[in-house]
Amino acid sequence: MGANQLLYLSRADVEAVDLTMVEIIDALEIAFREKGANQTEMPPKPGIHPGGGDNFIHAMPASIPALNSAGIKWVSGFPDNPQKGLPYITGLLILNDPATGLPIAVMDCVWITAKRTGAATALSARYLARPESSVVGMLGCGVQGRSNVEALNVIFPLKRVMAYDTDPDVLKRYVQEMQSQFDIEVVPVNQPREAVSACDLVVTAGPILKTPHATIQADWLEEGAFASLVDFDSYWQPAAMQQVAKFCTDDTPQLMYYKEAGYFQKIPDIHADLGELVTGQKVGREAPQERTMTANLGLALDDMAVAPLIYKKALEKGIGVQLNL
Repeated sequence: MGANQLLYLSRADVEAVDLTMVEIIDALEIAFREKGANQTEMPPKPGIHPGGGDNFIHAMPASIPALNSAGIKWVSGFPDNPQKGLPYITGLLILNDPATGLPIAVMDCVWITAKRTGAATALSARYLARPESSVVGMLGCGVQGRSNVEALNVIFPLKRVMAYDTDPDVLKRYVQEMQSQFDIEVVPVNQPREAVSACDLVVTAGPILKTPHATIQADWLEEGAFASLVDFDSYWQPAAMQQVAKFCTDDTPQLMYYKEAGYFQKIPDIHADLGELVTGQKVGREAPQERTMTANLGLALDDMAVAPLIYKKALEKGIGVQLNL
């Protein structure tokens, strides 16, 4: 590719690269090890909110020198989009050459966002969940309902998914698709508590809300279970969160930034961030009966760990369109 050219990768191109979930989880572990060693750069993501409500468009820059990665993701989340036949999450990622600053690729970020978010849940669970965990409770059966199970299935011996969604049609499609894709029993449930109680791993993946609907109550989460809050604290009553022994996140400064913006108003004290867990600066699970929880915010670091792998494989496979700068 010429010095004054960049590679454009559509969503179909990104998917055609065929990056595996194992590769994505491994890349994120490297990125968070570097973060724990203070070898990354990632300011809190600024955002705008067109139309108000819970709509957002975020700018997410990050640099990971160890992965020769620098760039930014411009990503939006509009909760009403599915009613219009549009994805909740959309956006683009720009990858730059760290040596010159020139943009070398522009790629759709929908697939990347989905996969790296699931991978971050799995990576957190590696340190916070019981290794024998086999039953997942999934609340929210959209894109993240799929990618989180895919990623957790890489790390844990999953046998069953207890699936809940407020839309019966979405739930029905989810059960059919997931059972055909994975050798796992997928059980649709009618009440959210059925996707929390008696589960080893619980993932909440609804829309991100500044005012939580707080469906999950105290004592629903079993002793010894792990929970991943993909939708911030939208699903959780404060009393339920206060029962966990360790409340973690992927980045403490960004969580504090969100707290100042009105989110996370009644969460427990933060035990550790993911970089501290990966590097061993903070201990993860210490006892089988501990309830543990992470509120991963979705970091630019995740995207910049994955983007160089996609770019490299796309070049090797001749995927994408070269554009002049």
